[in-house]
Amino acid sequence: MIVLDHIDINQGAFSVRNVCMNIPQNAYAVLMGSTGSGKTTLLEIICGLRQPDCGRVLLNECDVTHATPAARDVGYVPQDGALFKTMTVFEQLAFSLVVRREHHSAIETRVSELAGLLDIEHILDRTPAGLSGGERQRVALGRALSFRPGILLLDEPLTALDDETRSQIMHLLKQVQQHTGVTVLHVTHNRSEAEQLGTMMLCISNGCVQALTQDKKEESYV
Repeated sequence: MIVLDHIDINQGAFSVRNVCMNIPQNAYAVLMGSTGSGKTTLLEIICGLRQPDCGRVLLNECDVTHATPAARDVGYVPQDGALFKTMTVFEQLAFSLVVRREHHSAIETRVSELAGLLDIEHILDRTPAGLSGGERQRVALGRALSFRPGILLLDEPLTALDDETRSQIMHLLKQVQQHTGVTVLHVTHNRSEAEQLGTMMLCISNGCVQALTQDKKEESYV
């Protein structure tokens, strides 16, 4: 569950005020909005990369407003994937587990599990420079899921992909969410993408988050 409780944030000329959002556990929520509307800012507030000026962030019923990113049980895939340039795919998938000092055998088992789920067993020894766009997205997704987070944040993960690869990754995202039960908040500006993936559709405009009902009308979301 993801709850934003009357969040305010000011960044120079940009601000969002009194934002409220409630995403139930195990939902696949999609947040739409124009460029510069604050979509990425909200993701960064949820995962702890930005601190709101006021309001609360609650994840799975815990107030994490002042918690560190590592303490939030959140996997995050930023727009560019942010893969480590010198690490192999295996090392990328293992990174969060190594940081958490998991046993070597447990790390190998989890990496093998993720590689099978994401169909990347054949590229475990490659570095990002040798990967296609779709492969990089699969690796970034695997790294975010490696420590079994309860919440997964995706920032426009399909934007730079060709149509065929986009379709493959969309199918993969559905499969991963169903397999893991993770609560997803997926940011996009693509309405078709949102309708195909989301069990819950949201829109941010003028600093206000709204829900899109089944008849596609907008209403205030609190």
